[in-house]
Amino acid sequence: MARALDISWSRLAALFVKEAVQMRRDRLTFAIMVAVPILLVILFGYAINTDPRHLPAVVELREDGPLTRSFLASLRASSLVDFVEVTHDPEEGERMIRSGRATFLVVIPEGFERRLVRGERPQLLIAADASDPVAASGVIGAVERIAQTAFAPDFEGPLAFLAPAPPPYDIVIHRLYNPAGVTAFHIVPALLGVVLTMTMTMITSIALTRETERGTMENLLAMPVRPFEVMIGKTAPYVLVGAIQSLVVIAAGILLFGIPFTGSPSALALGVLLFVVTNLAVGYLISTAVRTQMQAMQATFFIFLPSMLLSGFMFPFRAMPAWAQALGECFPITHFLRIVREITLKGAGLADIGGDLVRLSIILIVVGAFALARFRRTLE
Repeated sequence: MARALDISWSRLAALFVKEAVQMRRDRLTFAIMVAVPILLVILFGYAINTDPRHLPAVVELREDGPLTRSFLASLRASSLVDFVEVTHDPEEGERMIRSGRATFLVVIPEGFERRLVRGERPQLLIAADASDPVAASGVIGAVERIAQTAFAPDFEGPLAFLAPAPPPYDIVIHRLYNPAGVTAFHIVPALLGVVLTMTMTMITSIALTRETERGTMENLLAMPVRPFEVMIGKTAPYVLVGAIQSLVVIAAGILLFGIPFTGSPSALALGVLLFVVTNLAVGYLISTAVRTQMQAMQATFFIFLPSMLLSGFMFPFRAMPAWAQALGECFPITHFLRIVREITLKGAGLADIGGDLVRLSIILIVVGAFALARFRRTLE
């Protein structure tokens, strides 16, 4: 026991110096150790916000009068919504919400002001995309107060008889796609993107680094194959793994949580396939930049962390500042979350998710090109 506690400070100092030198040589690990806390402070301090503002809204305008303009101006001044389009087509607003181009639809019915003056209690309709309950709750909770503020100056003079409570109008809120505000409906479909991002990227990033660590890279390089063929051969088997994972997550969501799968299965299959291939390309790019499997796992985590925070999985995407949204658009999972949520909850088809499919394709082309350019045909 006494010998076990006999500590040699010189031996400890030697071991300390050895580990310090090793850490200095492993620059990637040291950089990640320093960068992760800085990244977290920046993201949580500046990018993450649970009070969404400037949400896109479309106005279905069937009547344009002074009272209507007062209400819309007050909504705009609240900074909760930004009107991205004014339409007279009853179907256009619904299409914009289903495709994700708008979060709210404000319907001003025909004859609203005439019926208001007559005391007939006309209705103002606010249709909200409640697939993200947090993002929709701010406007839904504030719209009554905004309307009262908007109409107060108009309910003076000749219209003073309209001022006493209750308000001479009704505001009808339609919570679309998730009327009960079930959090699982928003989170569970998005878990498919989280699972595929983590597993597909990590598996592929380890694939080539394993070859280097085991000393089998020479055999691979000696084969008469081109870089593109190596990339396809090393990643293609994992497409099947991604398909199996997708079926498991979707089945669990439907059977355990009652997720209302209302969209096109073929559109979802295309989105999953493109997303899996994109993440495999990201993992392949990582494998060309690291030397060991440990470094591959560290680099995967370094990419995985900001993608979770900036994609809209944990926090409302529209609540983030413009620079954070621009950065989030660079991650494949951001577009896949929109695809899977629109298909499962909104009944979207291929036409509705076309924009995000195009963006995913662009990311795949760029990442794949960089991965092929970095692939080493000979060992250094």
